Amino acid sequence: MKWRQGLMVLLAVMLLLPAWSGLAGARANAASVISIVLDGQRIQGDVDPYIVSNTTLVPMRLVSENLGAQIQWSQSEKVVKINQGGTLLSIPLGSKTAFVNGNSVDLEAPVTSLNGRIMVPLRFVGQGLGLSVNWNQATQTITLTTPDGSIGVPVPGVPDNEGKLTALRGVWIATVSSLDWPASKSASTQQAQFSTMLDQLQETGVNAVFVQVRPSADALYKSSLVPWSNVLTGTQGKDPGYDPLAFMIEEAHKRGMEFHAWFNPFRASTGSSTANLVSGHVAKAHPDWMVNFDGKLYINPGIPAARQSVIDNVMEVVNNYDIDGVHLDDYFYPYGESASKKFGDDGTYSLYNTAAYPNKGDWRRANINSFVQTLGSSIHSVKPDVRYGVSPFGVWRNGSSDSLGSSTRAGVTAYDSTYADARTWIKNEWIDYVVPQIYWSSANTAANYKTLVDWWADTVEGTDVDLYIGEAAYKVGTSEAGWSSASELTDHLAYTIGRSNVDGNIFFRAQNILSSKVKSTLQQYWAN
Repeated sequence: MKWRQGLMVLLAVMLLLPAWSGLAGARANAASVISIVLDGQRIQGDVDPYIVSNTTLVPMRLVSENLGAQIQWSQSEKVVKINQGGTLLSIPLGSKTAFVNGNSVDLEAPVTSLNGRIMVPLRFVGQGLGLSVNWNQATQTITLTTPDGSIGVPVPGVPDNEGKLTALRGVWIATVSSLDWPASKSASTQQAQFSTMLDQLQETGVNAVFVQVRPSADALYKSSLVPWSNVLTGTQGKDPGYDPLAFMIEEAHKRGMEFHAWFNPFRASTGSSTANLVSGHVAKAHPDWMVNFDGKLYINPGIPAARQSVIDNVMEVVNNYDIDGVHLDDYFYPYGESASKKFGDDGTYSLYNTAAYPNKGDWRRANINSFVQTLGSSIHSVKPDVRYGVSPFGVWRNGSSDSLGSSTRAGVTAYDSTYADARTWIKNEWIDYVVPQIYWSSANTAANYKTLVDWWADTVEGTDVDLYIGEAAYKVGTSEAGWSSASELTDHLAYTIGRSNVDGNIFFRAQNILSSKVKSTLQQYWAN
């Protein structure tokens, strides 16, 4: 490992250079489709690899970005000189020769600069610096491996050596009530805790994080629309002194992890009182939008202006941050409504049922359908590459209620309880991915894990919607049937890996997946 750290420092020294101009030469066969994978992690930046005279030139900065080092730059000689650990490295710009401790290394093509990035021949990366290099013509992928044999954590969607796409291995990081993070009100401690948590998740095998950035109509990011969350400082609206979202994205991307911003769209507060809410909070700014249900405040999804305000809040993050995805959780209308405990939207139903839906259930589903579709269109209109997904309750409908439903006997369903018609979203491709929360074991007879995986896999068949399975890491070690040990989770992984149309798994939640009984089991499984 010391060898690899030394190499990375040298690479960092080579790459974090002043912006050089020109000398891009005749850029032939521009290849934006070429991918670079270092120790199992995809690395990419603002300059793509390209081919000149059958020689592949790669941006060396990608290999060591964010590591940093000290350099000496000779403006007159156009030479970078590095003295690191007794090794003197000289790299003349435009030359086909580099020097290591005075010994020349011949290059197949001259070192060039493109948009301020240093481009070097691929063979130099391998032979000159000791990296193993593999070129996959079929997938247009360059795979680099360091001598210590580290394989890292594969990036979702990157082909392996057999050309198979790597599955997503995700985890939800809950911030409401500081369930997973942050555990401190100190900015520096928060940052250290988050970095350590990512290191531990990566060691386990996780390659994507879904972080709750809007827990209760508040923000873990700089916003002109919603107040700072109280989980950061203990006081809602108080600036934590740094931008947590920007920091978290940077830390995730350093490790080759995807970062999905997780939003609770309609929860306004985890309590019913507004006394501790700042004046700009939606519950105080728009009390007419609030519904007090089961001791919590909710934004009424039946009010068009209220729905649009949530979309505006999400789009602020999409526009201002380098996120990989927008993620919505499972409830839109809240769980727990009964004959004696109603979500109070009768007046809204009378006022806004302009399409004359014959019952409130259909009207509520139409509200959520409109919200899901409009938000997706808004995201993709400004950033088509940002992926948009929802994590509904694991049972859409029971087959006894609907012939299109699953062979289950669940007491709660997404369609009838939270008015989330995920099947419609999938069939219309309003979302890019769906993560049903299949939080039951393979031993459960009312809602069987395998039965539900098959139903969702069949539902996404023929669409461009990816399917990730939501996994209940929090149930391991409980008395519920099938959950006595973490082997239930690895049984789930074994089943989904062999199931067509399943693209990965996401675990609820970080604290549970990092418990010793779960972490060691998953780490060993993924390593093999």
